[in-house]
Amino acid sequence: MAKDEPTAATAASIPAFDRVIATTAGVDRKGAKVPYTSLNGNMSSYLADDGTLVLRLSAADRERFMEAYDSRLHEAYGIVQKEYVDVPARLLAETDELRPWFAASVAYVGGLRPKATKRPSRGDAAG
Repeated sequence: MAKDEPTAATAASIPAFDRVIATTAGVDRKGAKVPYTSLNGNMSSYLADDGTLVLRLSAADRERFMEAYDSRLHEAYGIVQKEYVDVPARLLAETDELRPWFAASVAYVGGLRPKATKRPSRGDAAG
C-alpha cells in the first residue's frame, strides 16, 4: 500500500460512504488516504483506518446517536475525539437510516466558524 492510499478496510467502506454522501447536496468526498467530508474547512465525517465511519455531531445529536446505536465517542491514537461518534458497520450499510445522521453532521459543521483551508505559500508573501 502506498503512503497516500487508504487501508484495505477503509477502501472497502468507500462505496457505502459515497452512497451516504450522495444523499446531501453540496457535499463531496475528499482525501486520498483518509476519505472525509468537510464544510468551510471543518471536518464533518471521515473513514478511520479500520473502515469505521466517524461522524461529527452536536452534543444533543451525539447523545441520541450513541444511545440509539449503542455507539461511543471515537478514539484515535489514544485520544477521545469528543465531537465524533463511531457509526456501527450495520448502519453504514443502511444508507436511508444513516442519511438523517449524516445530514445532522453536515448541518452542525455548517454552523461552526469557518476555518482557513489553505496557507499562503512562501512565494505569495509580500516581500
